[in-house]
Amino acid sequence: MASRSKRRAVGDGAPRPPDAPAQRHEEEEDDEVEDQDEDDEEDSDEEEDEDDEVVDEEVRVDFEAYSISDNDHDGIKKLLQQLFLKAPVNTAELTDLLIQQNHIGSVIKQTDASEDSGDDEDEDEIFGFISLLSLTERKGTQCAEQIKELILSRCDQNCAKSVVDQLDKLLSDAAKPVGLLLSERFINVPPQIALPMHQQLQKELAEAHRTNKPCGKCHFYLLISKTFVEAAKNNSRQKRSSHQKDELVFANAEEEFFYEKAVLKFSYSVQEESDTRLGGRWAFDDVPMTPLRTVMLIPCGEMSGIMDRLEEHLSV
Repeated sequence: MASRSKRRAVGDGAPRPPDAPAQRHEEEEDDEVEDQDEDDEEDSDEEEDEDDEVVDEEVRVDFEAYSISDNDHDGIKKLLQQLFLKAPVNTAELTDLLIQQNHIGSVIKQTDASEDSGDDEDEDEIFGFISLLSLTERKGTQCAEQIKELILSRCDQNCAKSVVDQLDKLLSDAAKPVGLLLSERFINVPPQIALPMHQQLQKELAEAHRTNKPCGKCHFYLLISKTFVEAAKNNSRQKRSSHQKDELVFANAEEEFFYEKAVLKFSYSVQEESDTRLGGRWAFDDVPMTPLRTVMLIPCGEMSGIMDRLEEHLSV
């Protein structure tokens, strides 16, 4: 699969200073110093202008999907940490489980990265991944229990008791398995790549169901989405669970379509957990934003309609 991404190039070239002048008489030197000072001020202004200049440069980057392997451990774990931040979730164990069940899921890598860079490490660098973990089948593992506890505790803090009870019942119903849908990528990877990734995952899940392999039988998908809301709206007394779709900004744009079909959804703030080095202070169009996690529970029967919407909006 191939997609285009954009990068912003910042001009950092400073004007090259002139060669040192030949020795002159004292008066000439004074005049020269004054002229040089004026030139230096002009050069300084030019440098500032050039430093402030931002050029949009379109660079073609080809991505390709690969089956998940042991070499992807560090990259997947890093992306999971980007999702869970400081929450008490054993991301190392979660990564191991995803690698073990590599009959489903894919990682995104740059095509021919090693040829372009000459660095062997770049060959294993991943830019995103997609997979699914059955919380029902993996009941008893530390990471699965931690994820359920995290979701229920955040639901309790942000939702009415009836919603908490509903979620607890759904997560505990072994007859209707719940699969944690994980689709993570770096922010500069365009959303168009999500379409073939989700399409492939659905094919793999269907095959897993046919052959009775893990993750093949899910009644609901649980999705934890990285979202943002205007800080002023998030500070209101209104429950965060009642944010309207048009108030939320989705880091993965395609997840808006999952939100539309969710039978249960709520959001919680991760402002205190966000690493300022990764952009703890978020803003869009100079409007301060609060980072959230939006939890959605989507019936698997809705996936066909969601895939149609993805294809309609993300087809290249």
